Amino acid sequence: MSPSSSQTSSFKYLDIIMAFFVAVLIVSNVASSAKIVDTGFVFPFINVPLIFDGGTLLFPLAYVFGDIITEVYGFRASRRVIWTGFAALALSAVVFFLLRILPAEAEWEEYAGSAAFEAILGGMSSGGIVLASLLGYWAGEFSNSMVLSKMKVLMKGRLLFVRTIGSTLVGEFLDSFIFFLAACFTGVFPWALFWSLIITNCFLKCAIEAVLTPATYQAVKRLKKAEGIDTYDVGLRFNPFKQQED
Repeated sequence: MSPSSSQTSSFKYLDIIMAFFVAVLIVSNVASSAKIVDTGFVFPFINVPLIFDGGTLLFPLAYVFGDIITEVYGFRASRRVIWTGFAALALSAVVFFLLRILPAEAEWEEYAGSAAFEAILGGMSSGGIVLASLLGYWAGEFSNSMVLSKMKVLMKGRLLFVRTIGSTLVGEFLDSFIFFLAACFTGVFPWALFWSLIITNCFLKCAIEAVLTPATYQAVKRLKKAEGIDTYDVGLRFNPFKQQED
Protein backbone atom coordinates (compact mmCIF):
# COMPACT_ATOMS: atom_id res chain seq x y z
CA MET A 1 0.00 0.00 0.00
CA SER A 2 0.95 3.64 -0.43
CA PRO A 3 1.00 5.82 2.72
CA SER A 4 -1.37 8.76 2.87
CA SER A 5 -0.15 12.36 2.92
CA SER A 6 -0.76 12.57 6.67
CA GLN A 7 1.30 9.43 7.30
CA THR A 8 4.39 10.79 5.51
CA SER A 9 4.85 13.42 8.23
CA SER A 10 5.29 10.75 10.91
CA PHE A 11 8.35 9.05 9.42
CA LYS A 12 11.64 9.48 11.28
CA TYR A 13 14.06 9.86 8.39
CA LEU A 14 12.08 11.22 5.45
CA ASP A 15 12.73 14.89 6.27
CA ILE A 16 16.46 14.21 6.73
CA ILE A 17 16.68 12.58 3.30
CA MET A 18 14.69 15.47 1.83
CA ALA A 19 17.15 17.98 3.33
CA PHE A 20 20.11 16.22 1.68
CA PHE A 21 18.15 15.95 -1.56
CA VAL A 22 17.51 19.71 -1.66
CA ALA A 23 21.13 20.50 -0.73
CA VAL A 24 22.46 18.27 -3.52
CA LEU A 25 20.04 19.84 -6.00
CA ILE A 26 21.05 23.44 -5.27
CA VAL A 27 24.81 22.84 -5.00
CA SER A 28 24.89 20.80 -8.22
CA ASN A 29 23.06 23.53 -10.11
CA VAL A 30 25.53 26.16 -8.92
CA ALA A 31 28.38 23.85 -9.95
CA SER A 32 26.76 23.38 -13.37
CA SER A 33 26.93 27.10 -13.95
CA ALA A 34 30.47 27.42 -12.58
CA LYS A 35 32.55 25.12 -14.78
CA ILE A 36 32.64 22.70 -17.73
CA VAL A 37 35.18 19.90 -17.37
CA ASP A 38 37.08 18.39 -20.30
CA THR A 39 38.64 15.02 -19.45
CA GLY A 40 40.55 14.80 -22.73
CA PHE A 41 38.91 11.42 -23.43
CA VAL A 42 36.98 10.77 -26.64
CA PHE A 43 34.31 8.08 -26.93
CA PRO A 44 35.38 5.53 -29.57
CA PHE A 45 33.30 4.99 -32.73
CA ILE A 46 31.09 8.08 -32.16
CA ASN A 47 34.05 10.48 -31.72
CA VAL A 48 32.36 12.45 -28.95
CA PRO A 49 34.61 14.12 -26.34
CA LEU A 50 33.97 13.32 -22.67
CA ILE A 51 33.05 16.74 -21.31
CA PHE A 52 30.57 17.55 -18.56
CA ASP A 53 29.34 20.43 -16.46
CA GLY A 54 30.47 20.65 -12.84
CA GLY A 55 27.14 19.56 -11.41
CA THR A 56 27.40 16.13 -13.03
CA LEU A 57 29.62 14.82 -10.23
CA LEU A 58 27.02 15.58 -7.55
CA PHE A 59 23.63 15.64 -9.26
CA PRO A 60 23.30 11.82 -9.58
CA LEU A 61 22.94 11.74 -5.79
CA ALA A 62 19.59 13.51 -6.24
CA TYR A 63 18.42 10.52 -8.27
CA VAL A 64 19.82 8.11 -5.68
CA PHE A 65 17.86 9.92 -2.96
CA GLY A 66 14.82 9.98 -5.23
CA ASP A 67 15.06 6.23 -5.81
CA ILE A 68 15.38 5.56 -2.09
CA ILE A 69 12.39 7.75 -1.26
CA THR A 70 10.17 6.17 -3.92
CA GLU A 71 11.26 2.63 -3.06
CA VAL A 72 10.70 3.01 0.67
CA TYR A 73 8.00 5.67 1.05
CA GLY A 74 6.22 5.60 -2.32
CA PHE A 75 5.26 8.10 -5.01
CA ARG A 76 3.23 10.37 -2.71
CA ALA A 77 6.25 11.07 -0.53
CA SER A 78 8.48 11.42 -3.57
CA ARG A 79 6.10 13.96 -5.08
CA ARG A 80 6.29 16.07 -1.93
CA VAL A 81 10.09 15.96 -1.94
CA ILE A 82 10.34 16.80 -5.66
CA TRP A 83 8.11 19.85 -5.29
CA THR A 84 10.08 20.96 -2.23
CA GLY A 85 13.29 20.75 -4.26
CA PHE A 86 11.62 22.65 -7.10
CA ALA A 87 10.63 25.48 -4.75
CA ALA A 88 14.10 25.60 -3.15
CA LEU A 89 15.80 25.80 -6.55
CA ALA A 90 13.46 28.57 -7.66
CA LEU A 91 14.19 30.47 -4.42
CA SER A 92 17.95 30.16 -4.94
CA ALA A 93 17.51 31.56 -8.45
CA VAL A 94 15.66 34.58 -7.08
CA VAL A 95 18.45 35.23 -4.55
CA PHE A 96 21.17 35.09 -7.24
CA PHE A 97 19.08 37.35 -9.46
CA LEU A 98 18.76 39.94 -6.68
CA LEU A 99 22.52 39.78 -6.05
CA ARG A 100 23.10 40.33 -9.75
CA ILE A 101 21.05 43.54 -9.98
CA LEU A 102 22.08 45.07 -6.64
CA PRO A 103 24.90 47.67 -6.85
CA ALA A 104 28.40 46.33 -6.16
CA GLU A 105 30.65 47.69 -3.41
CA ALA A 106 33.70 49.45 -4.87
CA GLU A 107 36.42 47.38 -3.15
CA TRP A 108 34.70 44.09 -4.02
CA GLU A 109 34.42 45.28 -7.62
CA GLU A 110 38.20 45.72 -7.66
CA TYR A 111 39.28 42.27 -6.41
CA ALA A 112 36.35 40.20 -7.70
CA GLY A 113 33.94 42.20 -9.82
CA SER A 114 30.59 41.90 -11.50
CA ALA A 115 32.22 40.39 -14.59
CA ALA A 116 33.47 37.43 -12.54
CA PHE A 117 30.05 37.02 -10.92
CA GLU A 118 28.42 37.10 -14.34
CA ALA A 119 30.88 34.60 -15.79
CA ILE A 120 30.52 32.05 -12.98
CA LEU A 121 26.99 32.57 -11.65
CA GLY A 122 25.38 34.33 -14.59
CA GLY A 123 23.40 31.25 -15.52
CA MET A 124 21.97 30.94 -12.02
CA SER A 125 21.04 34.63 -11.96
CA SER A 126 19.93 35.41 -15.51
CA GLY A 127 17.39 32.66 -16.07
CA GLY A 128 19.20 30.36 -18.52
CA ILE A 129 20.45 27.70 -16.13
CA VAL A 130 17.44 28.23 -13.89
CA LEU A 131 14.94 27.60 -16.66
CA ALA A 132 16.93 24.63 -17.94
CA SER A 133 17.34 23.19 -14.45
CA LEU A 134 13.71 23.56 -13.42
CA LEU A 135 12.37 22.05 -16.64
CA GLY A 136 14.87 19.19 -16.74
CA TYR A 137 14.65 18.48 -13.02
CA TRP A 138 10.85 18.42 -13.03
CA ALA A 139 10.55 16.07 -16.01
CA GLY A 140 13.47 13.85 -14.99
CA GLU A 141 12.63 13.39 -11.32
CA PHE A 142 8.93 12.72 -11.83
CA SER A 143 9.56 10.27 -14.68
CA ASN A 144 12.21 8.52 -12.57
CA SER A 145 9.82 8.20 -9.63
CA MET A 146 6.89 7.02 -11.75
CA VAL A 147 8.93 4.42 -13.65
CA LEU A 148 10.52 3.05 -10.47
CA SER A 149 7.16 2.86 -8.69
CA LYS A 150 5.46 1.06 -11.58
CA MET A 151 8.38 -1.33 -12.05
CA LYS A 152 8.28 -2.23 -8.36
CA VAL A 153 4.65 -3.30 -8.61
CA LEU A 154 5.19 -5.19 -11.88
CA MET A 155 8.34 -6.92 -10.61
CA LYS A 156 6.80 -7.55 -7.16
CA GLY A 157 9.66 -5.81 -5.39
CA ARG A 158 12.41 -7.94 -6.92
CA LEU A 159 15.69 -6.85 -8.59
CA LEU A 160 16.06 -3.39 -7.07
CA PHE A 161 19.19 -2.67 -9.14
CA VAL A 162 17.26 -3.23 -12.39
CA ARG A 163 14.55 -0.82 -11.24
CA THR A 164 16.89 1.91 -10.00
CA ILE A 165 19.14 1.85 -13.05
CA GLY A 166 16.22 1.44 -15.48
CA SER A 167 14.29 4.36 -14.02
CA THR A 168 17.46 6.45 -13.90
CA LEU A 169 18.13 5.85 -17.60
CA VAL A 170 14.71 7.29 -18.40
CA GLY A 171 14.89 10.14 -15.89
CA GLU A 172 18.48 11.17 -16.59
CA PHE A 173 17.96 11.19 -20.37
CA LEU A 174 14.88 13.40 -20.12
CA ASP A 175 16.61 15.60 -17.54
CA SER A 176 19.80 16.00 -19.57
CA PHE A 177 18.03 16.46 -22.92
CA ILE A 178 15.64 19.13 -21.63
CA PHE A 179 18.34 20.80 -19.51
CA PHE A 180 20.85 21.20 -22.35
CA LEU A 181 18.17 22.02 -24.92
CA ALA A 182 16.98 24.93 -22.76
CA ALA A 183 20.52 25.90 -21.74
CA CYS A 184 21.76 26.03 -25.35
CA PHE A 185 18.61 27.79 -26.53
CA THR A 186 19.11 30.53 -23.92
CA GLY A 187 22.82 30.85 -24.71
CA VAL A 188 24.27 29.35 -21.52
CA PHE A 189 26.13 26.63 -23.48
CA PRO A 190 27.06 26.68 -27.20
CA TRP A 191 25.09 24.43 -29.56
CA ALA A 192 28.36 22.81 -30.62
CA LEU A 193 28.51 21.07 -27.23
CA PHE A 194 24.86 19.96 -27.19
CA TRP A 195 25.15 16.24 -27.99
CA SER A 196 28.53 15.86 -26.30
CA LEU A 197 27.10 17.20 -23.05
CA ILE A 198 23.95 15.03 -23.26
CA ILE A 199 25.81 11.80 -24.03
CA THR A 200 28.56 12.28 -21.46
CA ASN A 201 26.18 13.51 -18.76
CA CYS A 202 23.83 10.54 -19.21
CA PHE A 203 26.77 8.15 -19.26
CA LEU A 204 28.45 9.58 -16.16
CA LYS A 205 25.25 10.01 -14.15
CA CYS A 206 24.07 6.47 -14.81
CA ALA A 207 27.57 5.11 -14.15
CA ILE A 208 27.72 6.94 -10.81
CA GLU A 209 24.29 5.57 -9.86
CA ALA A 210 25.41 2.04 -10.81
CA VAL A 211 28.53 2.39 -8.63
CA LEU A 212 26.36 3.58 -5.74
CA THR A 213 23.91 0.66 -6.10
CA PRO A 214 25.34 -1.30 -3.11
CA ALA A 215 24.94 1.80 -0.92
CA THR A 216 21.40 2.24 -2.25
CA TYR A 217 20.58 -1.37 -1.32
CA GLN A 218 21.84 -0.86 2.23
CA ALA A 219 20.01 2.44 2.66
CA VAL A 220 16.74 0.96 1.39
CA LYS A 221 17.07 -2.13 3.58
CA ARG A 222 17.79 -0.16 6.74
CA LEU A 223 15.13 2.46 6.12
CA LYS A 224 12.43 -0.13 5.50
CA LYS A 225 13.33 -1.80 8.78
CA ALA A 226 13.62 1.47 10.74
CA GLU A 227 10.39 2.96 9.38
CA GLY A 228 8.46 -0.33 9.33
CA ILE A 229 7.24 0.25 5.79
CA ASP A 230 7.70 -1.10 2.27
CA THR A 231 5.45 0.85 -0.09
CA TYR A 232 3.76 -0.57 -3.19
CA ASP A 233 1.82 2.05 -5.17
CA VAL A 234 -0.88 -0.34 -6.36
CA GLY A 235 -3.63 1.40 -8.32
CA LEU A 236 -2.17 4.84 -7.66
CA ARG A 237 -2.87 7.68 -10.07
CA PHE A 238 0.50 9.22 -10.87
CA ASN A 239 -0.44 12.89 -10.91
CA PRO A 240 2.53 15.24 -10.29
CA PHE A 241 0.22 18.18 -9.53
CA LYS A 242 -2.32 16.66 -7.18
CA GLN A 243 -1.22 17.13 -3.59
CA GLN A 244 -4.34 15.89 -1.81
CA GLU A 245 -5.28 12.24 -1.33
CA ASP A 246 -5.47 10.24 -4.58
